[in-house]
Amino acid sequence: MQRTHALIGYGEAGSSFATAGRWMGGVAVWDHIPERREAAVSSGLYTSAAPAEVLAGAPLVLSLVTADQSLRAAEAYAPLLALGALWCDMNSVAPETKRAAASAIEAAGGRYIDVAVLAPVEPARLGVPLLISGDAADEALLMLRGIGFENLRAVGPEVGRASAIKMIRSVMIKGVEALTDEMMAAAKRAEVIDEVVASLDASEKPKPWGERAAYNMERMTTHGLRRAAEMEEAAKTLTALGVAPVMTNGTVLRQRGAGCRGQEQ
Repeated sequence: MQRTHALIGYGEAGSSFATAGRWMGGVAVWDHIPERREAAVSSGLYTSAAPAEVLAGAPLVLSLVTADQSLRAAEAYAPLLALGALWCDMNSVAPETKRAAASAIEAAGGRYIDVAVLAPVEPARLGVPLLISGDAADEALLMLRGIGFENLRAVGPEVGRASAIKMIRSVMIKGVEALTDEMMAAAKRAEVIDEVVASLDASEKPKPWGERAAYNMERMTTHGLRRAAEMEEAAKTLTALGVAPVMTNGTVLRQRGAGCRGQEQ
């Protein structure tokens, strides 16, 4: 079978995509960890101890390494790419990091594609939503669809646009998780978990995020100074319970800043 693409990184995401796609002889896999290469072979995939053999002739390369290795991978493997190959950087890193990686890929004759993965790979696998940006985004979309990805959208020609959407969205998604951890730690110490959760259920009024964001920002502008003072007391409450108010202290700063801007208007 002719190889249609190569995969850099055979961790959770790489192995999930490869096995879900039944890519078999259509993909060549590289991972610097020998045990992962062995796992790829066990799944019926081609690999090699030499990354040059894996990347040779591949028109499409998916980079799925850890975030701290994203730029290093681009710099290390760029010279091994086929001329004009599409390097799809699917790692969760800042737009600036992706633009630096793009420079390395393009200097070597490859073409760089910024891909943002917007949800956990499991259980969606090839159905996971992807945003794509870069000069060849439309071509990459067709090629990714051709190897089984189902939920893709091109968002523009600028490298960094897809990752900006992902990173800024993560401020909310990961921030809510961190706030939840801080809240539940305090509720557990105070032995009021059931009451706190019930109170949140009673007050929750789901809205589309556009409406919710506008409402939240208006409330902060109008009442930010008062709310900052209240959250300072909340921080004292957590401290007394032995819970570091890391997120709550940040809320104080944001509420106060919005309230000051509201007074200036």
